[in-house]
Formats: sequence, structure tokens, C-alpha cells
Amino acid sequence: MDAARNVLGEELQPCGSEPLTGFYRDGCCNTAPEDLGSHTVCAVATVEFLEHQRRVGNDLSTPLPMYQFPGLQPGDRWCVVAARFLQAHQDGVAPPVVLAATHERAMDVVPLEVLRRYAVDVPSDPSSLL
Repeated sequence: MDAARNVLGEELQPCGSEPLTGFYRDGCCNTAPEDLGSHTVCAVATVEFLEHQRRVGNDLSTPLPMYQFPGLQPGDRWCVVAARFLQAHQDGVAPPVVLAATHERAMDVVPLEVLRRYAVDVPSDPSSLL
């Protein structure tokens, strides 16, 4: 099986382990057909983003122990649904993005130039950000 790729065309890097993120709770923004939401954008939670998500009906701050979800705090890295990220971008509250840990399938929903605008990591070839 081929390794998952990120939006930079490289091997997908882990997004976060505390809390453990990903559709499969494997720390990576891996995806497959059963991931209907496309949890593919590795975002760094901010107060503004978390408040926005609560307002639009996607409360990421409240713990849900039955789903092994601890609730997010500002600074946590989390694989967010690509459409939710795009909505936050359109509403002016998109969080920072870790490109190396953002799955290439995120680009099915969010244009690469939008993801690059919020990048907090620098790829091995910085010219790819231009």
C-alpha cells in the first residue's frame, strides 16, 4: 500500500497525538471513503476558530468522553473537516494549517492557495509556497 501524501506531494506527517486526532484516531489526517466529512486539514486550534465552530453547530471545545473526545483547547492540533475549514476561511476565522500533515484530499474541497495562506510550517522547498 502506498503511503498517504500531503498537499505538498510528500509523505503525510502526523498531525497530533495530544489529543490523539484523525478520523481513525491514529494521529494523522488519513482518510478513506468511510470518512464522509473528509477530516483532512491539520489545523492548530485558535480561540476564534473554536468559537466559530461552536456558533455553526460544530462544538469542538466540549469534551465527549463517550467518543473519546477530550475537547480542544487553543494550540491543539486537530484534523478538521475540509468543508468546516473552508467555511471558517470564508468567515474570516480560519486557523493556522500544518501543510505537511494536511492530506492531499483536502484539496478536493479547499484550494491549495487558501491552505498556503494559513501555513505555519515551512516545507523543505519553500518555493512551493509561492
